[in-house]
Amino acid sequence: MCAASVLVVDDSVTMRALIKHALSRDPDIVVVGEAANPYEARDKMKQLDPDVVTLDVEMPNMNGIEFLEKIMTLRPTPVIMVSNLTAPGAAATLAALEIGAFDCIAKPSARESMFSELPGLIKEAAKAKSGMAKRRKGSVTPHHSGSDPARDRRVQLPHLVAIGSSTGGVEALMQVLSEFPADCPPTVIVQHLPAAFTGSFAARLDRVSRARVSEAKGGEPLLPGHVYLAPGGMRHMIVKQGARATVALVESDTVSGHRPSVDVLFASIAKNFSGPTCGVILTGMGRDGAQGLLQMRKSGAQTFGQDEESSLVYGMPRVAHEIGAVERQLPLGRIARQIFNGG
Repeated sequence: MCAASVLVVDDSVTMRALIKHALSRDPDIVVVGEAANPYEARDKMKQLDPDVVTLDVEMPNMNGIEFLEKIMTLRPTPVIMVSNLTAPGAAATLAALEIGAFDCIAKPSARESMFSELPGLIKEAAKAKSGMAKRRKGSVTPHHSGSDPARDRRVQLPHLVAIGSSTGGVEALMQVLSEFPADCPPTVIVQHLPAAFTGSFAARLDRVSRARVSEAKGGEPLLPGHVYLAPGGMRHMIVKQGARATVALVESDTVSGHRPSVDVLFASIAKNFSGPTCGVILTGMGRDGAQGLLQMRKSGAQTFGQDEESSLVYGMPRVAHEIGAVERQLPLGRIARQIFNGG
């Protein structure tokens, strides 16, 4: 396998050196160039055609968010944002994920000498490059039919919808929820994000969806027309069924490497929810959600997975498909319509 080629873009000489040092220890990665600003980066991208770009948010002349938009429009390439996860930075980083950044990591503090997670992200991002241009041309613009999909129902609606996603999921969820009707079944979502992001991401989803989207607090009744996003951090989100179904946040160890975990959410629905349900697994690295989705399918739920062509990272959907958890694979632009009217 050829080494993944990387272009490092940051206005700080020190930060570029730190990133290069972190990547130099991995024989499967080669830093082919560096740039101090987006204009220099643009020329280097044309010259070097890197597999992956690391990109700072705050830079002179043109910030990283503006440059990312240009990359995704003119030369789709996996981009890993490297920024500080402060409150203002969280909003900028979330915007980058929405535009289509592969992932975001925090810059190290003065006490840290390297980015331990960056090499693995680089190699996963490099795998995604081949399909990005085709995916960008065909599947990221939300489909709006001009009518509420709930008004053309040809199938019985589920009483509960559950969605899990990770890398690439910010963009994917923006598209899927933009097609949700105002009277959608109660919907629960786990998207792998740091705690600093989930509140602002829920607000973004709320602006694009006719349904009411909010970050789950725990204890909420599951109501039609409402979408509950699991908060990032130290707790899993589950569904509990008593006199009425509610959302609960529980403290527990990580599952499938994550907290909150898609597996935990899906498994709780298979165990606790008595009505018809629908489980959806979207783009993401790893295997979180596959076993839980299989439990949902065995309990009688409809289960859908995002297809390889429209996934930024065909990891979680691939594993779910391979173990028989996915009833049907679909391109991103068809998932909402499949849930609400069968196609």
